[in-house]
Amino acid sequence: MSRFSSIQGDVPAAPALLVTRDSRDSRKLPAFKPREPLVFFIMRLNLKAVLLLLTAAVVVITLGVYMRCAAFSFSPDLMRPLDRSSKLSTSGGHVGEDVVLQDIECVINQEYSVHCKREENANEVYVPFSFLRNYFDVSGAVSTSGSEVAKFNWMHSTSKVNLPKGKYDARGVFMYFENYNVEVRDRVKCISAAEGVPVSTQWEKRGYFYPTQIAQFALSHYSKNLTEPEPRVRILEDADGNQIDWNTPRTSNMTRIWHHRFNTSIVQFETAPGFEGAISTTLNQTLDLLLSVDLLLVTNGSSLMVTVRNRDTHHSYNLHYIPADLLLSVQDSNIYYGLGGSALNKWRHITRDLHIDVQKGIVLGDRRSPLKVRRSDLEVLSIGFLGLGFYDNVTLSTSDHLAHFYDAAEWFVHNQDVKTGGWANPVRRSLNGFAELRPGWISAMGQGHAISVLARAYWHSGGDERYLRAAAAGLQPYRIFSRDGGVLAQFMDKFYWYEEYPTTPPSFVLNGFIYSLLGLYDLNSTAPAKIARDAGKLFAQGMHSLKKMLLLYDTGSGTSYDLRHLSLGVAPNLARWDYHATHVNQLLLLATIDSDPLIAQTAERWKGYMFGRRAKHN
Repeated sequence: MSRFSSIQGDVPAAPALLVTRDSRDSRKLPAFKPREPLVFFIMRLNLKAVLLLLTAAVVVITLGVYMRCAAFSFSPDLMRPLDRSSKLSTSGGHVGEDVVLQDIECVINQEYSVHCKREENANEVYVPFSFLRNYFDVSGAVSTSGSEVAKFNWMHSTSKVNLPKGKYDARGVFMYFENYNVEVRDRVKCISAAEGVPVSTQWEKRGYFYPTQIAQFALSHYSKNLTEPEPRVRILEDADGNQIDWNTPRTSNMTRIWHHRFNTSIVQFETAPGFEGAISTTLNQTLDLLLSVDLLLVTNGSSLMVTVRNRDTHHSYNLHYIPADLLLSVQDSNIYYGLGGSALNKWRHITRDLHIDVQKGIVLGDRRSPLKVRRSDLEVLSIGFLGLGFYDNVTLSTSDHLAHFYDAAEWFVHNQDVKTGGWANPVRRSLNGFAELRPGWISAMGQGHAISVLARAYWHSGGDERYLRAAAAGLQPYRIFSRDGGVLAQFMDKFYWYEEYPTTPPSFVLNGFIYSLLGLYDLNSTAPAKIARDAGKLFAQGMHSLKKMLLLYDTGSGTSYDLRHLSLGVAPNLARWDYHATHVNQLLLLATIDSDPLIAQTAERWKGYMFGRRAKHN
């Protein structure tokens, strides 16, 4: 058998070929190609057709689906849950990175729920700041600066810490009171034209004289006098070197005469009844809204009149200063201030801030104008006098802080209780949990503030004994227990405390106690030896108690306003951030006059609480 027989048995036989010797040369004869079977050709043709048909089908189906999707709109019910899942581009992440936020319910201490957002990828939950603000007593606001990215400013406290500029000086600025504007407070009804001091409505809507507020008014103006530039002063009339033209009706008379006792000239006026008979001078004075005048009125129908106009609304206000027992009254555009029933036939130096007088009058009765008027909007149109009287030194200026300060100092001299040495509060005061304070109670804070005013007045006046005597008499309530009409209390029958509110049981208010200490320090620094020693002993006694009791006010994240949680056995009365800031400012000031590290260290720790720091856990 041939060696190819096994192959031949597996492969179909091919037709035999006749091969000659000449056929070996392939260049002479064409090559032979075997013929492909028909079945293979048909199969290949069908496969191409199928592929072509499938491709066409895919294209048609794709186009159809695309056209249907373009014309399709989702139902509102389906869109609402999609809207709640938002995609927000993160400016602080990688380029192109998106954060998907989903709705989630936040259950707060198993008491109530808050609508929140959740970032699934980072396992982060976002709680609304409107909830955090109230829950944690914080504040915040979004701010933008030019082209910068918006920022959210989170603040635990918006109150300001005022760092002392040096050692506290009893003759200088009182704490940071140059920033105070007592007269613009809503709780100040007006500045009394009779006394030149604020009238408070804090605890009585009719208005009353509140010694603490009057002292703050004085101390703020004293401090402003030391920190502000010199005022611009324009003397309108002094009957000597400065004289202006006065419009005098035919039925009225104005004469400059010599006053022998004053050794100077003054102006005498006598007018016919009615406003048309008043003598007046026409002005167009802006910004210089502080009016001062020496005035003597003879008859009840006499008055000083000033017309002020709002340049923005063109509305005019007529200010009338009359000899009557009246605080403030408003009739249309006429605003009346009473100089007191005893103002007749007495020389009075009157200092009036016309802006404040107009503003308080608007709040009380003139509802046609805005409740707040800017100082720069007002201008003085005229000043006039009506009736019978004398005047001198008519002046307009930008400010007269010392005049306000001495008006208050004089009030303390003339309104001190001769027996107790105190300046009484003529209203009731109720503190939750404590027995009500009846009218006539004395405040250690008010005593301390008043002594701070009088000590400065004594020094600044060059030694006016009236101020010194009143300040020395003001020490008496510090030695008398609250139950007996004074301001003295005792903690654990050991540490003496001067009460801002002489309650039963004692309340131990911190800020008022420290203010009372500053008054003692001021008198100790300015008074003659004996009075200085008395004030110094009371100051040292109070500082000893403060150092022993100070940490009782530390809550680990803030301070307590008082110690009612110890006196009454109730929850602590936490200090608001503005009161907490006052505690910090007071300690920082005390640290400049007492080197005990407890004071400075406590002040720094309490300052940290204002920035979110807390005491450590165990």
